This record gives sequence, structure tokens and C-alpha cells, in this order.
Amino acid sequence: MHLDSKPLWTDEFSTIVFSLGHTFQGIPLNEPISIHALLQPLQPDPPTEVSAVWQRLSAESNHPPLFFMLMHGWLRLFPSDANGLVSAWSVRSLPALFGVASIPAAFGLGCLAFRSPVVAHIAAALMAISPFSIYLAQEARHYTLPILWVIASLSCFVVAIRALGDNPTGETVSRRQSLPLWVCGVWIAVNALGIATHYFFLFILVAQGIVFLGLGLWQRRWGSTWSRIGIVALGSMMASLVWLPVWQSSQDSELTRWIYRGDRTGFALLEPLTQALGGWISMLYLLPIQATSDWVRISSIILLVLVILWTIPTVVDGLKTQWRSQNQLVLLGLGGVVLGAIALFLSITYGLGMDLTSAFRYNFVYFPVVIVLIAAALEPHWKKLRATGQRTVLVMGLISLLSGLTVVNNLGFQKTHRPDLVVQAIRKNSDVPSLVAIAHRTHGQTGRLMGIAWDWQQTSPEDEPAPQFLLAHQGENPRSPLIPLRRSLVSLPRPLDLWLVNFERVPKRPLQTLLQKQGCVETPKRRSVDGYQYALYRCATQSALDEPGDRPKGKGFSLPLKPISSALR
Repeated sequence: MHLDSKPLWTDEFSTIVFSLGHTFQGIPLNEPISIHALLQPLQPDPPTEVSAVWQRLSAESNHPPLFFMLMHGWLRLFPSDANGLVSAWSVRSLPALFGVASIPAAFGLGCLAFRSPVVAHIAAALMAISPFSIYLAQEARHYTLPILWVIASLSCFVVAIRALGDNPTGETVSRRQSLPLWVCGVWIAVNALGIATHYFFLFILVAQGIVFLGLGLWQRRWGSTWSRIGIVALGSMMASLVWLPVWQSSQDSELTRWIYRGDRTGFALLEPLTQALGGWISMLYLLPIQATSDWVRISSIILLVLVILWTIPTVVDGLKTQWRSQNQLVLLGLGGVVLGAIALFLSITYGLGMDLTSAFRYNFVYFPVVIVLIAAALEPHWKKLRATGQRTVLVMGLISLLSGLTVVNNLGFQKTHRPDLVVQAIRKNSDVPSLVAIAHRTHGQTGRLMGIAWDWQQTSPEDEPAPQFLLAHQGENPRSPLIPLRRSLVSLPRPLDLWLVNFERVPKRPLQTLLQKQGCVETPKRRSVDGYQYALYRCATQSALDEPGDRPKGKGFSLPLKPISSALR
């Protein structure tokens, strides 16, 4: 539903460009370019071989290639849109298809883990209507495919858990059998595919390892099953070490610096915990907390809190009932995986300063386990003789369904960046030719500018003139974007509206001096929306105070030559 209604954002443009085997590096920097030049990498022609996908990823990104290679073949099945570009529907439909596949996969995991068709059906229903599940399925990114690998890996994990034997109460599970070798082979293959899809798949492997370590210390009894689990661990480790050179090359990447937040003090130290809590809640519920109406947002938050307070006792009671059944060992194993993954997230967040809780999408690692555990907790309520138990489950499902509708109607889990709001501001406030300039560091900023250009092209009438765009590269010297900005202002005709986007890292005083000399006056239209901080300047006349260095020849500018040459690259 509404799969192509939301604007594309930076990461989704990365999916398109790299899946086509194209590059961001062909887009000109430090000079005004047209909307067609900026969006050229989104054109499927000329076609490339699938090998080009990995070549571009290894050179310009830090992601493994499997999903992008599958997307490469998928996009060949669809024609271009009216502008000759890849359509939003085509690039989002493959993750949505994987999201649909996770519904029967959740059914299978629930049935295998708890040997109950009721748990299986509830797990499938929750996976189908979960707001978090729908949010991931509507992203043109590699999150729904690794969810399938997580479910497959957990299925092998459950088989191994049952093969180990004893329940925590000391009772021996009946008909204990050794872990089959074919399960070991499938398990290793699934883990290898998971790592080749998303590196964060490693978290689920480490969490499984923590559970097995705990069980081993508890049982202190070794047999063929433990030997085969060791084989799986060794094979998975070898599949992981293949990517070690890639991880080493991306440690200091500019692309990952946004996640480092090690300067928290005081109450800011609680932010990761509150963010993690919000991510957990959204796996089941999400009401219209991002609606435009204040009273709708406030009412939704209050109602959401009340629903959570009502749900927690229900889930806890159900888990207690399951604990008294023959499912103790599986419940302990899956619960240990969830707690182990959360512990890893928080340890990295607080220990290494990498805030993994700031992006809810990373919770895909343990999301399927949470769904199956909630389904197991609801089974006793469904089986109650009184109708109140089933009504409880149905009410929870109804609220979750409304939460899913909240997502598809853009009232919750809105896109990380909102280029559509920037386009609306430009259309509303600019009646003369415009230049949209962004301080550029990586293809992340290129994607932000692409978002503006894409939304402009998708929503503009045929006779509406499009803005020009400037990727002002910011090298080692923070002032380096001033050079291409100055030259662009000198070369473009007036009157001109200048929209500066994400120039907050450029020193303010030199920037204001430059704009004053160019006759550009700031308007009150300075705003911040998701992914964008923008300001509007009216450049009506060319300043008579330009220095010789302001002219295109560029002589006489006092910045060091090294940053200048870096910026011009």
C-alpha cells in the first residue's frame, strides 16, 4: 500500500546507483549542474554487468554485495519511468517481496520452536501487521532479506537447542537426537549468506554463541551435538573472516562517522536507552505520533503509553505460562538470543561510542525473535476457555494493524530524510531561478541533493523550470566550499535565489562575508527538517566589492593550495 508515495532518501539512492553498477563519482563537483546531470546515475542505461555492482560497492561504500546483486537483476525486469529513471515502486518492490516472505517464515519458526500451530499463526499475523516490519519492507534497503536469513539461522539454532537435551528444571527432553549433519551444512550456508547481505547479521551469530556458551557451562557434558555446533561455529567464523579486509578499510570511513556519539554527559547518557525502548515498542505498536496536528500527536502518545502498560502484564503472564510447559529450553534459548543481541548493541553504544540505538532499522537483527516470543506469550491467552483471552489477542492485533496503517499513510516511521518538505519550501518562496547548494563530503550529501531533485522532477509541471544544483566539496579545510560557491554566484545571472543546505560545518563568519560581497541577503526562511538544514538568500545584484579572486580565474585567493586542489577534485 502506497509503496511509491513516500520520497526517496539518501540510502535508497545508494541502493539504486550501486545496484545499477553505476557510480556517484561521475557527478560533477564544485560547479552548477542541471537536474538531469544530478540524476543521471539513476538511469538504467547503459546496462552494466553484475560484477560492476561489487566493484562500485567496494570502491565507494561499506556494504556487502548480495542484496545489491539481486536488486541488479530485479531492476532489469522493470521499464524506466517517464523521465528515464528507475521508478520508486520497482526499487522498493523487491524488499517488500522479501517482507511478504517473512510472514510464512515466521509461521515456520513459531511452529518449529514451540510445536504449536497457534504460536505459528500468531507469529505470522504479527509479522504481517507489525509497523516495524512494514517500515522495513517499504525501504529500498537490505533489511528484509537478512530477516529471512535470521529466521533460517534461528530455525537451525532451535534444532540444535532441542538436540542438547535437558530443561533448566533438570528434566530430560524426550527423544533427544544428535544434530543432523545436513542441518549443520544449511546453518553454515545461511550464516554465510546473512553476512554477505548485511554485516550486522554477525550480532545474531554472536548472540547465539553467548547462549551456547551459557548452556555449555551449565550442562558440562560434551557429545556429538556439541562437536557439530563447534563445526558450525568454525564454518561461520571462516565465512566472516572473508570480509575482514573490507571491515579494516572502512573503519575510518566518513560514511560511518554519523553514528559515533561518544561525547554524551549527564542526562544525555540515557538517550540510547530511551531510543532502544522506542525501537522495541515500534515492533508491535506505533500510532500517528508524526501527524501534523498537535492534538493527534499528543493523543497518540498518551494512548500508546496506556496500550504498552496494558500489554506488558499480558506478555509477562503468557511467558510465565510457557515457562511451566515443556518449552523451557527453547524459551531460554530464544530469550537469551534477544538479551544477548541487546547487550551487544548497548555495549558497543556505550563502550565504543557507536550509537546503534539511534537507527531503529538496525533492530532487524533480533526482531523476528521478539515476534515469535510475543506469539508464544499470547498462545496461553488464546487457549483460555473464557473469551476474554482471545479478545485480548484480537485487540492487540487490531492495534498493531492500525499501527501498520499509520506507517503506510506516512503518519509514523516517516523517511529519515524529508526532501519533499525542502521542495515545498523552494516552490513556495522562490519566484526566480534558484541554486540549491550543499556542503559535500561523501555520496551521502549527493543523495540528499538527489532527493530534492527527484522530488522536484516527480511533482513539477512540464513547464516549471528546475533549480540548478551545486555540490560544494568540503575537504580538509572547512572553508573549501566557499571557493565553488563564490565562483557559482559570480557566473550565474541575477536575480537568483540561493538555498544553502547543510552548510553548518562551514565557518559562519567567512560565509556571511562572502554572501554580503555577492549581494545575497538572508531571509527569515531558515529551517531544519529531517536530514536538511536550509536557508534562503536573495541575490538581487552583483556586488561591486568583488576582489580579483572572486572572478572565475581564481587568482589571489589566500587559502592554502592543498585544500583548494582537494576541493576542485
